[in-house]
Amino acid sequence: MENELTLKRFIDIRRDLGYTQAEFAKLLGISSTTADIERGRTKLSGKVVAELLKQFKINPLWLFGESEEKLLQPSNVSVIPKVVTVDSENRDNMVLVNARAAAGYPQNIADTSWYEQLPAFDLPIPEFRNATYRGFQVEGDSMVPNLKPGDWVLARACEHIDNVSANKMYVVVLEDAVLVKKIERKPNSNNVTLVSLNESYPPYEIKPFQIQEMWEVNSKITFGLDATSETGLLRQLQESMDELKSQFKHVKKV
Repeated sequence: MENELTLKRFIDIRRDLGYTQAEFAKLLGISSTTADIERGRTKLSGKVVAELLKQFKINPLWLFGESEEKLLQPSNVSVIPKVVTVDSENRDNMVLVNARAAAGYPQNIADTSWYEQLPAFDLPIPEFRNATYRGFQVEGDSMVPNLKPGDWVLARACEHIDNVSANKMYVVVLEDAVLVKKIERKPNSNNVTLVSLNESYPPYEIKPFQIQEMWEVNSKITFGLDATSETGLLRQLQESMDELKSQFKHVKKV
């Protein structure tokens, strides 16, 4: 008989996935129901364990209480673009995904006809050659001061999540959202930490398999630039200091 923890975890897997005992049994290629396994009457076979790993990435060691890591994922998760668009000369062009289109991007990520509805252009400068780029509009203030709401980021396609740099920003396409974040990888962990520059937004962890695509931010297009420069700010600060000194001298004389 399997131990209680293993049986509980097996039952939790089925329930979390939303299957009945009969549906789960069919998926795993066993008898008409998983009821006997869940009651401890039938041994959890190697075939069932293998199917759980193959279909749902369930870690066998976790199932038997020997690990806290429920899911096993390969380290080199592929995050390459699902669709690449080209111009009339068969060269990669840059599709622009505005904030409204981004809402439907994860669901249409592999639909070539959906991309045809989006604007695309070629940027004829060397920095945007020999790679696939895509433009995404920034929504929200989680990446201020570097990125403001309404800005555009031009980002280069990534192949593997293992290639990320802690000093870069990335467009991360999840199953239900498109985010712009910094990415951190912790030692001895398969998880990925998404970090906002705005400290009002706490970092949070996700599993690598949740990432459909990833794009490294290369440059940005911003609007509403003002003429205030660092030199101007320093000059204002110096003038304020001079005024304070003058007031202080006046107080001493009095």
